[in-house]
Amino acid sequence: MLTPYLPYPLITGGQTRSYNLIKRLSALGHKITLFCLVKSDKEKTFAPELEKYCEKVRIFKRPEKPWTLKNILKTGLSLFPFLVIRNQANGEKKEIEEILGKENFDLIHAETFYVMPHIPKTKVPVLLVEQTIEYLVYKHFVDEFKIFPLRPLLYIDVAKLKYWEKRFWLKAERVAAMSSDDKASMKFLVPGLKVDIVPNGVDVKYFEQKVAEKSKSPVILYLGNFTWLQNREAVAVLLKKIWPIIKLKLPETKLWIIGKDAKNFFPNLSSEIRVEEVSDVRKVYQEATVLVAPIYGGGGTRYKNLESFASGLPVVTTSIGIGGTDARNEEEVIIRDKPGEIAEATIELILDENLYKKISENAKKLVKEKYDWDPIAKDLSNIYEQLGAKA
Repeated sequence: MLTPYLPYPLITGGQTRSYNLIKRLSALGHKITLFCLVKSDKEKTFAPELEKYCEKVRIFKRPEKPWTLKNILKTGLSLFPFLVIRNQANGEKKEIEEILGKENFDLIHAETFYVMPHIPKTKVPVLLVEQTIEYLVYKHFVDEFKIFPLRPLLYIDVAKLKYWEKRFWLKAERVAAMSSDDKASMKFLVPGLKVDIVPNGVDVKYFEQKVAEKSKSPVILYLGNFTWLQNREAVAVLLKKIWPIIKLKLPETKLWIIGKDAKNFFPNLSSEIRVEEVSDVRKVYQEATVLVAPIYGGGGTRYKNLESFASGLPVVTTSIGIGGTDARNEEEVIIRDKPGEIAEATIELILDENLYKKISENAKKLVKEKYDWDPIAKDLSNIYEQLGAKA
C-alpha cells in the first residue's frame, strides 16, 4: 500500500481513513507492506503504531514546505503538476522496484493518484483509490485566487492535474472513489470507466463513548483541517453572514472554531469565539449543540459530518457540504444553500426539541448502517480478493 502520508496520528482525513482501513484489513488476514511519506523526521516516531498492523513500514521524506522555489521551478519545467512534484520522494520508486523483484504481492493499493509515479512498471495489478477529484479541488482554489495575473499560470497546473488524473485512472487495473458524486465526475471524464465506491467512514463505537456533557448554553461548532481552502472559506462565511444572525436572535449562543491550524489562520477573532486545536474531538462534538458547515467547495466525503452523526450532533450544511453521503434533507441533516437560510435553520433546530431529536437519532442510525469502518473494510477486502485473483 502506498500513501502520501504516515497514517498516524489521526490528524487529517487521509490519516484517519488509511489507519482505520489498515487496522481492519490486517484483522481480516491481509499482509500489508506500507510505503508512506513524511515531511519531518519527528513523524517517524509514530511508525510503531502502524507496525502493529503491517508486515513492513517504509518511510520516505518529501519536501517539508510545498511552496519552495525548487518545487515551483520543477513544476514549470515538468509535465507533472505541482501536486505530484511536491509529493516526490527520493528512493521510493527504486525500493518498490526492488521489493517487487524479491517478494510476491497480490496487488498494489495506491491511495491518491499522485503516489502513482512511484510505482515502477509491473505486472502486479494496481488499485487506485481517489480520496477526492483533485483537479476540481485545485480549480476551485484557482477560481477564488486573489492575485488575478497569476491565475493563467495556475490554470495550466489545473490542466496538468486533470490530464494525469485521467491517465492514472486508465493505467490502474481498478479504480475506487469516495462517493457516488465523485464516481459520476470520474465517469464523466472517462466514459466507461469502472469505478468502485469505498467511502470514508467512522469508528461508531469510539464516537459513542461518553467523554463530555452537553453545554448548557447553545454552542455552534465548526470543525476541520484549516490547511484546506474549503474549510477556511466556510469559516469566513460563518463569521460574516451566519453567526451575526444567530447571535442576534440567540444572544447566549457560543461559537467554536476547532481544528488543525485554527489559531494560525484565525488569530484575531473576538475573545468570545473559541479557536483551538484539540486532542480528542469527541469532547467538542458532545459538548456542542449544532455543527454548522457552510461549505461550497466539493469533493470526497467530509469526516466532520460522519463524526457528528455518530456523536448524535445534528448538522446544518449545504448541498455541496453533505455531498458523498446518503443523508436526506429534514431527515438526517438540514440542508440550506444560502447563508441566511443556514442561520434561520440553525436557530429553528436549536429551539425545536422534536426536530433536534429526530435529526440526531436518524443521523446516528444512518452512520451505523452505512458508514461504519468495519463493513467498509470488508468491501475493500472483497475488491482485494477479486483483484488478487488476477495476479
